[in-house]
Amino acid sequence: MKTPKRLEPLIDSGLVDEVVGSLKSGKEAAVYVVRCGSEICCAKVYKDAEQRSFKQSVLYQEGRKVRNSRRARAMEKGSSYGRKEQESAWQNAEVTALYRLADAGVRVPKPYNFIDGVLLMELVADSDGHPAPRLNDLEMPAELAREYHAFLIGQIVRMLCDGLVHGDLSEYNVLVGSDGPVIIDLPQAVDAAGNNNARAMLERDVANMAAYFGQFAPELLKTNFGKEMWKLYQSGDLHPEINLTGHFEDNAKPADLRSVIREIDAAREENEAKQRFLQTP
Repeated sequence: MKTPKRLEPLIDSGLVDEVVGSLKSGKEAAVYVVRCGSEICCAKVYKDAEQRSFKQSVLYQEGRKVRNSRRARAMEKGSSYGRKEQESAWQNAEVTALYRLADAGVRVPKPYNFIDGVLLMELVADSDGHPAPRLNDLEMPAELAREYHAFLIGQIVRMLCDGLVHGDLSEYNVLVGSDGPVIIDLPQAVDAAGNNNARAMLERDVANMAAYFGQFAPELLKTNFGKEMWKLYQSGDLHPEINLTGHFEDNAKPADLRSVIREIDAAREENEAKQRFLQTP
């Protein structure tokens, strides 16, 4: 195939020897199968901001730290330099997340290099060596659905223990390789402690998994792992090997408004009595 323009510098520099073919084109990037020496890899070419269809990126960037103060000011002002730096930070977030999560024991593609908006990484393959299918492309018996669901819940727990939430997890960004599911597409991964939307995103990720696997094992639709793991995370009791139940009971009781109003009235009357006493000659 004709070499995409964005990949030409990698070929010129010897990092890529051949573009084998196009793998997919999504809302964030176009992915190509490439040959690097004797190894077959993936080249993920990120799309420019104006070409992306991924919305609400500001929600995902909340809590991300920018060490360089000049870059941070430029990004806040939205200058051309700031937009360029913001785009670079968005792309680098995936590279950072891949390294972090691999170290934390999460099954993600192994990153090899990141140059000029192109990420070279491991090609996730099936048992025949072909590019692995997405989870969405598979039909499966209930037993396998339960197995994959349990595995991915465990992966989400490991991510959260490392302080990250995928933020856009669904059957479309999980590949099923020869060794099972592999989580992909992480530029929008959010900081669990620094992003006010992290809890909602976590619960959505978990709900997406339940909805997909619930097609094959309907009992999974009744589980509530998201709220359970977030509560454990907040209390400091979440760890990678924890056994979750999938059940959650919200023990918060509705406020007794009448009692609250009575206490407010009593406090006000007590304060007025004190004021009258102080004003008495």
